[in-house]
Amino acid sequence: MSTEVLGGLAGLALFIFGMRMLVLGRAPEMIARSFRSLRDAGYYHLLFGLALLIYVGGLHLPGTVTGQVAAVFAVALVGVALVRFRPRGRGPTRKA
Repeated sequence: MSTEVLGGLAGLALFIFGMRMLVLGRAPEMIARSFRSLRDAGYYHLLFGLALLIYVGGLHLPGTVTGQVAAVFAVALVGVALVRFRPRGRGPTRKA
């Protein structure tokens, strides 16, 4: 299996997982604890999956500029996911 196919499958899985969280309103306990809200968790995974799909899809578009535009758009989506919907930190760590 090529890297592109694996990237596309991973993107599709993340996209479906995020959409499922948003539609059903449920998330695995570990993920629910990592985010401020279920909505943030859903959008975080949805945007990462969509970015992967756009990036992999952009590799197959004709021309070099279209692939580069797809890559820039994918990076922008990841930026939005990281800034707006990022998981919360683990809190202060104890020093030994």
